[in-house]
Amino acid sequence: MKYIDDRGFVWVDGIGGWDIQMLIGQNMVVWGRSGPVNGVIARKAIHLLSPEDRKKVPEMKDLWIDLGVKDREQALQLVAVGDPVTFELGFRPLQNNLAAAPGMDNKVGAWVVLEALRQVAAEAPQAAVFAVSTVQEEIGLRGAQTSAFAIDPQLGIAVDVTHATDCPTLDLKQYGEVDLGDGPVLPRGPNANPEVHARLVSLAQQAEIPVQMAALPRAASNDANALQLTRGGVATGIVAIPNRYMHSPVEVVSLNDLENAARLIARFCLSLTPECDFTPR
Repeated sequence: MKYIDDRGFVWVDGIGGWDIQMLIGQNMVVWGRSGPVNGVIARKAIHLLSPEDRKKVPEMKDLWIDLGVKDREQALQLVAVGDPVTFELGFRPLQNNLAAAPGMDNKVGAWVVLEALRQVAAEAPQAAVFAVSTVQEEIGLRGAQTSAFAIDPQLGIAVDVTHATDCPTLDLKQYGEVDLGDGPVLPRGPNANPEVHARLVSLAQQAEIPVQMAALPRAASNDANALQLTRGGVATGIVAIPNRYMHSPVEVVSLNDLENAARLIARFCLSLTPECDFTPR
């Protein structure tokens, strides 16, 4: 939140990428120091828009949050400049064990990592295993940089969402084929160590865990980017969760994909021995 006008309307800016059209008409929450404050994000009613305005995609500066207050003074009793703002939180189960919620990116990654760690802890791993929930990925992979530097791992797996392409209007020739419920995605490319990737694929086959392949011909836009370049370099793999409608209030994932991703990562961790060598061949 960056500005409160004299009538108490709140103006905001985005963190990460947003489709502005997704914001209009949403229930919002400002996370003030004394607790959450409800609001709605809007613009003037369609009856009052000119024909030219109706054709235009609004910018963030054209939208505001209405807290229901009478003026700036009342607003400042509840919120302050710099307070974070989110969509109204909620979880909606859909058919076929799918679910929709804001912020699936990357709450699902945190769940997968913690569930994998729980499964590893129930066994007898031969390697030290660290689970990290990083911060500020959207503004420069900052949490991954500091966490990886502090731990100094020999190898690591970045867990994030990736675009599911099983919905209308997406060109599979351009974006690849990724379906919800068909398993986590294992990207291949310069940001994924080939030996780590091969072991993930092999373990998935042995355990009959469904996985999907994807090409990643550039640096990943997730923590794998920073992880791979930490200190002298880290053997890095990527396990990605298919996500429809990313960066929207209705992100959709398959709960089966989450469970299979956690199982695969746990098996990977439990397969490690002091003799493992991830030097690319």
